[in-house]
Amino acid sequence: MEDNFKTRLAEVRQRIADAAQRSGRNAGDVTLVAVTKYVDAATTRELFNAGATVLGENRPQVLEEKARQLSDLDIEWHMIGNLQRNKVKRTLAHATLIHALDRDSLIDAVAKEAAAQDKTVRCLLEVNVSGEESKHGFSADEVASAIERIVALPSIRLEGLMCMAGLAGDENDARGEFALLREIRDAHSDVQTDNVALRELSMGMSGDFEIAIEEGATIVRVGSALYR
Repeated sequence: MEDNFKTRLAEVRQRIADAAQRSGRNAGDVTLVAVTKYVDAATTRELFNAGATVLGENRPQVLEEKARQLSDLDIEWHMIGNLQRNKVKRTLAHATLIHALDRDSLIDAVAKEAAAQDKTVRCLLEVNVSGEESKHGFSADEVASAIERIVALPSIRLEGLMCMAGLAGDENDARGEFALLREIRDAHSDVQTDNVALRELSMGMSGDFEIAIEEGATIVRVGSALYR
């Protein structure tokens, strides 16, 4: 299994490199988050041993359990899924980056718990670029006020934006949505404070990460392409 993971990681990284080159960037400009929500801790260990060191989980309880079981490994854990306020404490104990700050109440809860743990938490704002009601995240018009809120919360370090392409669209729709996230980021790039600098764009999954990179993604979240 570990050899299979090495092969698939190499394939995905080559696709990342090719897409980065098409957008005038280097492969090193893009972080691969290997999504492990599909597999158990033993398989996650094999994926890490194959070379995937940045891992993403969708559920706080699974992240907590895997982090405990794999505590001997130098894994950089990312929380990439929807986060409930009552799960913030257990998440902050393990996550290096929270991808999906999607509402004011979660921003406040993360800031409060981070302060209680005497730490600064790296985070991204989730933006609903497709406008679908089923999607979480701030609208484009709400991003400015969310950033302003975080500026006053030093226990959060806002590093960028995150989105998911719409479920109903095609590749052209996804490209437009990824481009929109980049444009929103660029529109607020003048906000530079001690705890806000919008460098990162987390967008793109197994089916569309190459398009996302072409449109400026700096972080891609890839799962099923590693387990096919």
